[in-house]
Amino acid sequence: MSVRRIVGIETEYGISVPGRPQANPMILSGDVVRAYGRSAPEPGRAPDSEPPQGPGTNGRGGRSPLGVRWDYAAETPLSDARGFSQHRLDAHVSQLTDEWEDDPGVANLVLTNGARLYVDHAHPEYSSPEVATPREALVWDRAGELVMTRAAQVLADEEAAGLRPPREGTPTLYKNNTDGKGASYGTHENYLMPRATPFASIVAGLTPFFVVRQIICGAGRVGLGQRSQRPGYQIASRSDFFEAEVGLETTFHRPIINTRDEPHSAPGRYRRLHVILGDANLCDVAGLLKVGTTSIVLGMIEDGALPPDLLMREPLPQLHAISHDPTLWAQVELADGTRLTGLELHWRYLEAAHAWLDARAGRGDSSWDDDTREVMALWEDVLTRLGRDPMQARAQVDWVAKLALLEQYRSRDGLAWDSARLAAIDFQWSDLRPGKGIARTLERAGRIDRLTTDEEVAAAVAAAPPSTRAWFRGECVRRYGEAVSAASWESVVFELPGHDRLQRLVTAEPSRGTRHLVEALLDRHPDPAGLVAELLGPPG
Repeated sequence: MSVRRIVGIETEYGISVPGRPQANPMILSGDVVRAYGRSAPEPGRAPDSEPPQGPGTNGRGGRSPLGVRWDYAAETPLSDARGFSQHRLDAHVSQLTDEWEDDPGVANLVLTNGARLYVDHAHPEYSSPEVATPREALVWDRAGELVMTRAAQVLADEEAAGLRPPREGTPTLYKNNTDGKGASYGTHENYLMPRATPFASIVAGLTPFFVVRQIICGAGRVGLGQRSQRPGYQIASRSDFFEAEVGLETTFHRPIINTRDEPHSAPGRYRRLHVILGDANLCDVAGLLKVGTTSIVLGMIEDGALPPDLLMREPLPQLHAISHDPTLWAQVELADGTRLTGLELHWRYLEAAHAWLDARAGRGDSSWDDDTREVMALWEDVLTRLGRDPMQARAQVDWVAKLALLEQYRSRDGLAWDSARLAAIDFQWSDLRPGKGIARTLERAGRIDRLTTDEEVAAAVAAAPPSTRAWFRGECVRRYGEAVSAASWESVVFELPGHDRLQRLVTAEPSRGTRHLVEALLDRHPDPAGLVAELLGPPG
């Protein structure tokens, strides 16, 4: 029993060009993705080797890996976990994510770290590679910030060199979830679960937890309502945009529990729980807890160990009420009529987790694995700080850190919550430009706790996590890039001389393809034809 499971985080980044509100975000997002492709190391060359120079290179040491496109063969975005599929004619265009391969204007990269970088509607999105622990999830999520920062710098350099028309402007990227004018974009989490777990049990056990989870991992936002039409400050940036309890949609009529049944793995064994409720985190502790606590709650659900008295009555309005009360005094009502503060319900989940781990993994934290011990200790510490005084958690929790800063401005300058200056600070909080983003500036000053290091995050930009099939995918792109026609979460597709058809290597088991299992195999085959022949046999 552990927090360890296969997970991944998808982050859509906010994008704009200062002073150019008419700029097309889809075009800008494509520019960002392609710019990163021009900056990336040449496939087939080690990240630390000497870059090629001269004609045909990208000026930064290598050719673009844009030929490694996305393989859409296994995409099934309209499959519903409740046992049916939505008809394509009834689906909103935003749900048809398996048709984008026909659009030549869509930029789509598979990176050497196993991640996917592409345009998701009007935003550049970094989908992290699959990882096996909350700490790995944190590291490879932060690597996405460096990917986006590098892409924006390429565009700025090209504009300065006259290679990019000045009228297009250089976009500014934000790791946030709303533009403050009614639009919201997602930070989605994905958790691998056994197919045998009844989906109804997932809904029942996870919904109350999601209502209160924002207390420890909300990003905070100036303004109440989807268009920030009412003055105030709230805990989570996404909560106001949720309008249903359960459903398939992700960009409208958003549900607390999303039912997309697209496992990206062996469908008879697994489901991929697609979580769309969360915020983008810039505080390491909150980011770790977002994934770690959810993994623990899912473990209790899978094991049938979650207490039945946690069921909640009418969770949707309670989700909004918790977000709108940074004093943490707002109460929720459970199905049996019990009323608790959101913090008190959160403690019940923590106490249930302690009982479950003690019963299954052994009594006392000395019997738990290191990842579980870290998550449980931080979970208890953050809840304790929030219970004493929310401001005691300003070094660990995004919404508290942001609120502490905003209150300083309000106190010093007498600003009301509808002040445009406060709204501007809210955006600058998540600005990715070096030296501009407030959150990262506070972190460098030691005012926000750091769990990761610059070195390990930088390494994760180029290298895939060794603990999942992402390592095989990323290494294939790095070693054999010119021969890789396409790739996806569950495939690597090669185009090889002597083969009449594309050769697809299926990677349906997320826990295989690890460095430990396949490094020797790849080392034996500097030529991809040898790899394919060993795995699939010689061409027929």
